[in-house]
Amino acid sequence: MGLLGPLILLVIGIILLGGLIIVGRRGQSDVDPLEQRLAQYGDRELPASLEELEMTLSFQDRVIVPMYQGLAKLVVKFTPENRIEEIRTKLDRAGMLDKQDPTTFFGQQIALMIGLGAGAFFLFFFMTDWPTMRATIGTFAGAALGYYLPMLQLSSKISKRKDTIVKSLPDALDLMVICVEAGLGFDAAMGKVYEKWDNDLALAFGRIIQEIQLGKARREAMRDMSNRLDVTDFTTFAAAIIQADQLGVSIGKILRIQSDQMRVKRRQRAQEKAQQAPVKMMIPMTFFIFPAIWIVLLGPSVMVVMEAGVF
Repeated sequence: MGLLGPLILLVIGIILLGGLIIVGRRGQSDVDPLEQRLAQYGDRELPASLEELEMTLSFQDRVIVPMYQGLAKLVVKFTPENRIEEIRTKLDRAGMLDKQDPTTFFGQQIALMIGLGAGAFFLFFFMTDWPTMRATIGTFAGAALGYYLPMLQLSSKISKRKDTIVKSLPDALDLMVICVEAGLGFDAAMGKVYEKWDNDLALAFGRIIQEIQLGKARREAMRDMSNRLDVTDFTTFAAAIIQADQLGVSIGKILRIQSDQMRVKRRQRAQEKAQQAPVKMMIPMTFFIFPAIWIVLLGPSVMVVMEAGVF
């Protein structure tokens, strides 16, 4: 019974984590949902009924997501409003705000907290002989794990998105410098980046252009995007553009200066990572590579010595 309990807990954790990953990837397809719906229903001669439309949705969208939303609506009444706003901000920084509602994400946290908490309670109280205090702590630990797992996944996506933006910003500035020096305006240069590229930075530029077209001032759009991305390099770039706009300085000159600085920073980051590589390689070399080398080199000699009866 000693090994059975942890084994069952491991299986339950793997199943729930797999479900979390599947649900977390919902709606992340590159296919436009509107185009997909038009392709499905564009060739129909008769209008589809509501039931047919619902049955075309995946089980995830028909059952799991509404369950999350319903659960969240029950709990959100007792939740501070700033908690939902915090989730909204993080979803926006991860580029998922248009794919997942903050209320649905919060419901996902609550559902996993209840699921893992109930699984841990059943395991520790009924399938092991743990003391009550230890079983209670294990139950709360399982519930806490279920609550924070979606947030850990979201934080990982935010970190990856920031890295993508930092890596692509110098090249984007180079393209914008070429466009501005060729006679285009700053907004048109951002539009070229949005047209030519398909990454998170290009989408950010596209959103800035859209906000400017809707009537927002350029400096406000740049400042809001800087707050949403929370990337130091982009914040520096946005501050320089805002200052140039206020002082009437040439945008082309500012872009070239920022482009040079971003290239220097990228080179410095590469050098820093290269210097950290030997230190990071020490742990796997010490615990995995060196023991294997010693076994290969000294193994035959040790066997000969043991057969000779020295030990």
